[in-house]
Order: sequence, then structure tokens, then C-alpha cells
Amino acid sequence: MFTHFNPDGTADDMRLIVSPIGADADLRHAVQDLQLGRYHAARDLLRMTGPNWGLRTRRSQLLAGGAGEPGVFKLWLDEEPDSPDAAMMWARVLTRAALRAYRGSKSEDVVRRAAQWGAQACQRASDLLPACPVPWVDKLLLAQLPFPSALLDPYARTRQEPWDVLPPAAGGLDHGMHHRGPWPLLMEVNRRHPGNREGYHRMREYFQTTCSSGAAMDFACWMVLSEPPSPDLWMLPVYALVDKYRIEHGENGAAGRQSFWQTASAGSHAVKAYHRWFAKIPPDEYPWVSLSDLSHLAHALIANGETQMAAQVLRAMGPYVTAQPWQDVNTVQGRYANWQDWFLTARASTLRRRLAT
Repeated sequence: MFTHFNPDGTADDMRLIVSPIGADADLRHAVQDLQLGRYHAARDLLRMTGPNWGLRTRRSQLLAGGAGEPGVFKLWLDEEPDSPDAAMMWARVLTRAALRAYRGSKSEDVVRRAAQWGAQACQRASDLLPACPVPWVDKLLLAQLPFPSALLDPYARTRQEPWDVLPPAAGGLDHGMHHRGPWPLLMEVNRRHPGNREGYHRMREYFQTTCSSGAAMDFACWMVLSEPPSPDLWMLPVYALVDKYRIEHGENGAAGRQSFWQTASAGSHAVKAYHRWFAKIPPDEYPWVSLSDLSHLAHALIANGETQMAAQVLRAMGPYVTAQPWQDVNTVQGRYANWQDWFLTARASTLRRRLAT
């Protein structure tokens, strides 16, 4: 048991819950059902979510990541072959399997076949529900593989501009980003759900994995130069900073690891994300906010000494937390044997200091 400090200064014993699901009780029930080999709760949850594309994207992402046996989605698809939800979840499974095969150094032939299966599943899901952005988000994930990304775009031959160059003002985006990438896939996501959170993170990860952390940081900063199409995109630079930190100050990194988070740039991105995204969220919507976003924002604010802001984010998190960025940052800095001890210490200290002011 760990000690959790309430906003009024009292303490109660509460287990720290390390999970990306957070306080979304309906999602938690669906994940538990999947782990038992049943898909009915997930099916009901996605039906209830309906055309709330932001919530649909987040919930389907976490369902695909939290299932004990991915074959349960294939069972669902076999029983309901025309279900857009079943097709979407099977596409989620196959695209992640392709990425795992690539990262696991499988043969090129194995990776290629896995990517083809994933792309076919994405297209089937898109055909069943053309308005849904998720299949295009998963195509952005497949774009990280070392194959021509244009093969993922059924409209590639009819596009007027070069496939991997951002056209002026395309999809609501302003011209000025010079890095080449699968821009048409992001444009298709935006057509269905402007500012889709996962879509932009997949694009950031594309630059991170295929170019460099600098390119990913360029993309994230470029995205917030003007008002992003969705407020939670103010978090993009914070994630990019975590990746940059991991690469520059890893096991054999240079000095100044702890001061990295006290720079004016890091502080500015964290404070902007707080004011322009988190502060505008009604408290009764906290259970459906991305816990990963809250965890990353809490870390950045604590590292910059923004105690009052950090305390508000920690209150929204409650007993939940994601391992990242705490785990990687703790590993690099070598502060604690267990990152959870670091998080609990930082949380308790932050809440106490807020109460003292």
C-alpha cells in the first residue's frame, strides 16, 4: 500500500494503479472482458461511443493494447464480418503485429506480409465506415515500416502534389513544414476528425523513427505555432522533449541531464499545454482524458517547479499513472531503484507544497 495525499492534506492508503486506462470505468471493464477471451463489453462500449471520433480513437487504441489475446478480435470479426467496430479492432491488431515484427528484426518477407495484411484490414475497416479516422491513423502507423508509404493511400495516383510533400493549407494545415513524410495520410485523418490526437502522435512518431528526434521536435513545434485544431495537441512538444531527452541523455548521454527539464523551452511548452489545454477541461470530463497526456504534463510541470499547476494535474490523475515518462527519465537520471517510488515522492511533495502556499 502507498500513501496518497488528498487535496485537503489528509492521507489515505491507496494502491498506485499503473495503467493507461485511468478512471474510464467502462473501458476498464471492456479490457478485463477481453483478457478473459470475451469481446461483448468492447463491442457494447464502441457502440456506445458512436461517432465521438476522439473518444473512439483513444478507446480502440487502449483496447488493442490491453487485450490478453488478440485472437478475440478475430473471433468477433468471424461472427460479425460486416461490423465496422470488429473490422477496426482487427486492423488495430494487425498493424501492431506488423510493427512488432519489424522491431523484432523479423525477415523482410515476414514484415512485408504482415504490413500487407494490416493495410488490407485498414482498408476493409475504412470501407465499412468511411467517416471513421481510425483506419487512417493505423495506416500512419504502418508508414513507419521501410516500404513505400504511398502504397497505403488508395488515392495516391490521383493526388496533384508530390505524395510526401505537404501542400499549402492542406487539411487545415499551413505551409511551412519542410520534412517529407506521409502527409496525405494525416490529411485523410483530419478530413474525418480534425486534430485527431493519435493521428498527430503517429505523425510525430513517424519523424522520430524514420528521421530524427530533431525532426519530431520540428513537427511538434510547427504544429503549435498557430492554434492547433485540437487543444490536446499542445502536448505534442512535451512528448517530443521526452524522446529528445531519452536520446541525448541516455545511458551514455552527456552531462546536464537533470537541468534539461529546467530549460526555458521545456517550461514554456509545459505551461502552454496547461493553460491552453488542461485548464479548459471541465473536471467531470477527467475520466475520459488521456492519462498519458496527464502523466507527461505532470512530470514536465513538476520538473519546472510549477507546483500549483502540477498539483491540479495530479488531482485529475487520482491514483492512476502511466509508466512513461517517469520510468525512462528515472532510468536515465538513476534517482531511484523503482520509478514508482520517485513518482510517489514527487506527488506527495508537490501536493504538500501546494497546500503550504
